[in-house]
Amino acid sequence: MSEIERLVATLKRQLKARGMTYQDLSGSLGISEPTVKRMFASGRFTVDRLVEIARALGLTLVELVEESAAHAGRLTTLDERQERELVADTKTLLVAVCVLNRWTTAEITRAYDLTETEVVGRLARLDRLRLIDLLPGDRIRLNVAHDFDWLPNGPIRAYFLRQGMGDFLGHAFVGADDILAFSHGMLTDAAIAKMRSELRRLRQRLTELHEESLDAPLAKRRGVGLLLAMREWELAAFTNLRRRAVPRTP
Repeated sequence: MSEIERLVATLKRQLKARGMTYQDLSGSLGISEPTVKRMFASGRFTVDRLVEIARALGLTLVELVEESAAHAGRLTTLDERQERELVADTKTLLVAVCVLNRWTTAEITRAYDLTETEVVGRLARLDRLRLIDLLPGDRIRLNVAHDFDWLPNGPIRAYFLRQGMGDFLGHAFVGADDILAFSHGMLTDAAIAKMRSELRRLRQRLTELHEESLDAPLAKRRGVGLLLAMREWELAAFTNLRRRAVPRTP
């Protein structure tokens, strides 16, 4: 993503966070809504116009640029302490997942049995873990990417294997939007490397669609899980039928 694309994405996120539409912004800028839409679609802004947009959002131009840069530099992995503390308390983990999906404190308390004080306390904990920055006006800046990688043998992976995977795969997968597919093949090392690259691209595509969907109100969005897994594997029943090497006689 280019710098201007990141800046436009930041502007859209800031508009959504304030419940502002392009029409609202056009009124603040004194220009037509189609003109605003063209600016966002083309990514062509003068410095003066960016200053005006930032002011309409309650930000300075410096704050806007810093927010865009912070989004580009988000953590793609956590350390073991961060992962361990994240999964140690269910409410902290819940608030973290909601924040990653751009929920507000009000939306969290409406949907879950948490008080505002409990949510704010968990947000303060996430701030101490450096996963977010709590800003003036109860604004939140994410310091971690939505699709951050779990440590290979870390606390989050262990938590998911223990509490998440069985629940996820125990579903019948018969809904209109459900997918359960399995493929098997015998690949060379080079082909496996290509497959790993394709899986990474698919995961990145999910993140891109997640970012696009953030423009929609919460009521229009649904949580979706995508499990990607690949390893050298043979059905255990087949392995049990393999011939064992016959030991040589002396």
